[in-house]
Amino acid sequence: MNEVKSNDSLILYIKNLFHDSADLIVREVTWKDEVAIVCFFNTITESGDVNRQIEILRHRSIDDFPNWEETVASSVAAFSVPKLIESVTNGFVAVFFPATNLLMTITMPSFEVRSTSEPSNELVIRGAHEGFVESTDKNISLIRKHLVIPDLVVKDIRLGKDTNTKVTYVYIESIVDKEVVEDVKTRLENIDKPKVYSMGQIEDYLEDSVWSPFPQFLNTERPDRVVANLLEGKIVIFTDESPSALIAPVTFFSFFESPDDFNGRVLVGSFFRALRLSSFLIAIFLPAFYIAVVGFHSEILPFDIGRKVKIAVEFIPYRPIIEALIVEIFIEIIREATIRLPAPIGPTIGIVGGLVIGDAIVNAGLVSNLMVVVVAMTAISSFVVPSVEMNTTIRIIRFPFMLAATFFGFFGIAMGTLILFIHMMNRSSLNQPYLSPIVPFDPSRFKNIFFRIPYYKNHKQQQTFTHGEGKRKKGGRT
Repeated sequence: MNEVKSNDSLILYIKNLFHDSADLIVREVTWKDEVAIVCFFNTITESGDVNRQIEILRHRSIDDFPNWEETVASSVAAFSVPKLIESVTNGFVAVFFPATNLLMTITMPSFEVRSTSEPSNELVIRGAHEGFVESTDKNISLIRKHLVIPDLVVKDIRLGKDTNTKVTYVYIESIVDKEVVEDVKTRLENIDKPKVYSMGQIEDYLEDSVWSPFPQFLNTERPDRVVANLLEGKIVIFTDESPSALIAPVTFFSFFESPDDFNGRVLVGSFFRALRLSSFLIAIFLPAFYIAVVGFHSEILPFDIGRKVKIAVEFIPYRPIIEALIVEIFIEIIREATIRLPAPIGPTIGIVGGLVIGDAIVNAGLVSNLMVVVVAMTAISSFVVPSVEMNTTIRIIRFPFMLAATFFGFFGIAMGTLILFIHMMNRSSLNQPYLSPIVPFDPSRFKNIFFRIPYYKNHKQQQTFTHGEGKRKKGGRT
């Protein structure tokens, strides 16, 4: 009777430990010659499977655990409250034996996972059409499907006292720079925050320069992109409940690569890579160039074009910078509205905003036709970049160039370009140079920036980005 009362108190204690949640199952069962307490969340485990497994196992002695063949039990250890909490909250079934103070955990999680469909923000024409999901185990399986090698190393770490978030970093042992691996491990272990729950948080903690507008980690949801970067000696970081992967160290030019470059013809891939780099320059400098020409340097235009420009802006009641800001902010509002609205409504808002309202503000004399053309070309050029993070960077840094062109014309653009280059030259990704192979200059890899080299030309395995010349190897992708 005392044992029953003691077990009842223990069950009540466990329920209070989890605040008596509605989906918590805590019950007493007879386990061969002793009493055990079973505890699990029925929302993240299959209750029917749990009952069947318990029915199979409870006729066995706990001492026979190593010899069970039909069990899915994962471990038996001494009971502790932290171990109980960790097991139950991660979808395991915890079986506690009060008489022997042992805790057995049975692996039976049943988290809902969506299909591995292609990510909508990284579409490709050729290549695999699958993407990561909100399960690290599933994502790692997609990588191992491509890399059937023993050198693929997977390491886990738990972050956040309150969230207990699992962070996983992956690399290939024979290729990766060991110093970079130790750097990532140290940075992750130094994240001493109670709440760590998103990939964006971890990226902030790991970046070398969090206030820089340029991303220092490549964010992707494509397994083929991750595999290609792993084979270049890079490290990939996952978190549970996020389909995104962070890749580092990367260079500025890594954000302009697409899987289509390597799945298509050599000349085609090279052409589109050069086109993306050109689009980066157009998206940043075109509005500033227009403002500088209209405000300071109209004499550089041919006579016929200069006359049309003058006619277009003659009746605009304010300076070109105000005109540019009106249209740019208008475009950004349309872009944000299209993203946030439901899919059936989004295209309608784009049509109404881009055509109807755009035509109305031109007819009202608030902006010129030329400015609408310039901003439209700028917006389209920014979309050519295959990285969402770099796309956002372009949208931000073109505004300082517009202000510099307003006050100083071409001289302001030149000074802004110099400042931008110095900023990028001093940036790094996991302490590796951000502008490599330009700074420091590496002629053997310089051509990879603009051209997709044929596969048969790659004789050596690229290792990673390093400061030492002796560690840098030729070949591979940028």
